[in-house]
Amino acid sequence: MNLNFDFASFYADWAVILPECFLFIWGALILAWATGKRDEAPGGSGVFAIATLLGVLATAVWVAITPDGAAFGGTFVFDRMSVVFKEIVLGAVLLAVISSIGTVGRLRAHRGEYYGLILMSAVGMMLMVSATELLTLYVSLELSTIVLYALAAFDKTNRRSGEAGLKYVILGGISSAILLYGIALLYGLTQSTDLQTIKTAVWGMYMDGPFPPGMTLALIFILAGFGFKLALAPFHMWVPDVYEGAPTPITAYLSVASKAAALAAFVRVFFVGLESAEGIWGHAIAALAALAMIVGNVTAIVQTNIKRMLAYSSVAQIGYVMVGAVALDAYGATAMAYYMLAYLFTNMGAFICVIAFSERTGSDEIMDYSGLARRSPMLAAFFTLFLISLTGIPPTAGFLAKYYVFLAGINAGYMWLVIVGLLTSVIALYYYATVIRRMYFPSDLGDMPFPVSRSLVTALTIAALGVLYFGIFPGAFVAFVQDAARQLLAAL
Repeated sequence: MNLNFDFASFYADWAVILPECFLFIWGALILAWATGKRDEAPGGSGVFAIATLLGVLATAVWVAITPDGAAFGGTFVFDRMSVVFKEIVLGAVLLAVISSIGTVGRLRAHRGEYYGLILMSAVGMMLMVSATELLTLYVSLELSTIVLYALAAFDKTNRRSGEAGLKYVILGGISSAILLYGIALLYGLTQSTDLQTIKTAVWGMYMDGPFPPGMTLALIFILAGFGFKLALAPFHMWVPDVYEGAPTPITAYLSVASKAAALAAFVRVFFVGLESAEGIWGHAIAALAALAMIVGNVTAIVQTNIKRMLAYSSVAQIGYVMVGAVALDAYGATAMAYYMLAYLFTNMGAFICVIAFSERTGSDEIMDYSGLARRSPMLAAFFTLFLISLTGIPPTAGFLAKYYVFLAGINAGYMWLVIVGLLTSVIALYYYATVIRRMYFPSDLGDMPFPVSRSLVTALTIAALGVLYFGIFPGAFVAFVQDAARQLLAAL
């Protein structure tokens, strides 16, 4: 019996997961610090926010300088693709924290816990991005979503917030059960939860003839589970109520970070582990993408509440992202990663505008945005930029995002799907332009100017610079992600 301790292997295992460990400890310290401070002064929320931002920035730097590697028997990998999605998650945390300062200041208690929970959810998402084994992926997913349930219901003085949390718990629990059942079926067929072993086993089934019926059932359950997490139609029914009821900074964070993490997991599971079964899931993904684009955009037209409109818009946006998935190659993965980067700045920016407007008017109704350009020209200009990017008009990052996913769809032979995307983009232009028209047309609702807090201006400036920079200079990021995608598809 060898009792020698291998320090080299121990360090190699933990070196690649240290950013997640650091962020977990930092979040735990903030939670411990906040314990017993139920009635702290509103000004104290700024201290918690600064501490949270310092932890996020340190983790972002740590992720950027951590070398590639694998840990714990290959169940956790740190590669360049994981760097891309982890930085997107941390970017969403950064913008969510900056835009939360005013919202958290109005809470009666538990201000520190709010920030600590955001960090804990980010840890779960970062672990999910790097998971190459299905049970590790599932546990990471639960770590992030259970915390998000609490954050959705965090505003206890708002009935809608409680309702949002309850609906999110029930539907999220059902989706988790469906995903776990699919994983169990896949384990029964392949005798493994490791993606590399699953890839080999599925390839063997493919070579032996038609896939067994159980494989189709497993793929349906796993696809449905991911569909809930990504808010793909028809699994999107939780989105409008949760987005409307949750505190708006959490809605913004939820709309970007959780989707980025789920998308990274989707790429590893379907592009790598289940690549040989593409004949089953490829057409299903194309159908779900088309349905999401149609349902999301058509339903968004009739919304009168800005948060519900953006909720259905997000359903449509994930449909556009999934056009890149049908390509099943490095270009498709690159297009999806670029879309999520553009979506980080664009959608977070749009929701931060909603926060700024709601803080001063107490309204989320689109009608009340009439004449906003006279009351706050800067806020109207920011909101216009983000809506233009969501529509996909140059020179914004949103334009290039749609260009890349549509090109991936054309290269994969899904011309009909790209046509659906183009037609639904025209529908999207209508309801985004309706909001812009209201902001720039005078109204009888008064022209009393209202200020926007410095923290929100900072968050809006960061988001706007991201939209313009990556819309004009996408080259370096695209080249990095293409290398990352080739590394991912070649390594497993």
